[in-house]
Amino acid sequence: MQVFHKLDEVPAGFGPTLLSVGNFDGVHRAHTSVLKEIIARARQLGGKAMAVTFEPHPIRILRPDSGLKLITPTPEKLHLLEATGLDAVLLLPFTRDLSLMTPHQFAHDILKKRLHACEVHEGYNFRFGHKAAGDVNLLAELGRELGFAVKVYPEMQLRGEPVSSSHIRKLLSQGRVSRARHLLGRPFAILSTPGRGRGYGSKYTVPTINLSRYQEHVPKDGVYITRTRVGEECFDSVTNVGTRPTFGTESFAIETHLLNFHPIELAPDTEAEIHFLDRLRDEIKFPSIDALKQQIGQDVKKATRYFRMLKPAS
Repeated sequence: MQVFHKLDEVPAGFGPTLLSVGNFDGVHRAHTSVLKEIIARARQLGGKAMAVTFEPHPIRILRPDSGLKLITPTPEKLHLLEATGLDAVLLLPFTRDLSLMTPHQFAHDILKKRLHACEVHEGYNFRFGHKAAGDVNLLAELGRELGFAVKVYPEMQLRGEPVSSSHIRKLLSQGRVSRARHLLGRPFAILSTPGRGRGYGSKYTVPTINLSRYQEHVPKDGVYITRTRVGEECFDSVTNVGTRPTFGTESFAIETHLLNFHPIELAPDTEAEIHFLDRLRDEIKFPSIDALKQQIGQDVKKATRYFRMLKPAS
């Protein structure tokens, strides 16, 4: 998959393109459904399947005080988009100049003139142009004027819930990671590195890893059944997200306990990726460290039972 970081990087003869414009945060089931259709159509027509997205997320420019946390930071989003089979992604810098473009300017200057769009595929609630003045009806009108087809997709729902980035963020904020997994089409995951200053040597012999500070979306504080990839190895795990109140001075941390642990090579830049499968309980302030250890033992038993049930019968 080719990744273009600005319009000038797109070759003059690139296309014709069949594309979708959006933030694609989470690259959830509704996103992948649209992208699969684009890819299939591109193969039929001999065109290029492309996603056009933005860096940074427009809300971070238009409403900088919103505190938006992303489901998938840009590197992970690109990885997930590549897995769909797209030919290219345009990571369009979201600037003030871009935000001031009228819907007609965006459709003419970017979609048609620069990207040679022959088909544009969008969700029913797509908005574009200055102050989000354009909707899918206007996009269809502009398509007829400029010479590209427009396909509009209705809202996708699964078990009565909308498949949308905003709803998935809400589920994560409620700790409902198993439901978020269903809408995403995969477990919600965070990718980071081991926390600094903990004396990690070349051989790591303790089964608990604290992650470096993570700036994007995390689930509600609590204890979760997880799978954790450390470098190239994967472990069943139990992960605590929160402030660890039992230890007195509260400070936010993401701490994962590896169940089927063995000593591993670990450096400060080793990747640690945690996949959240289900929620065990809220984070609790225990009366003593011993009481906490007893609860952790119960958490581990529940997680072990969960993973045992996942394994096919021999």
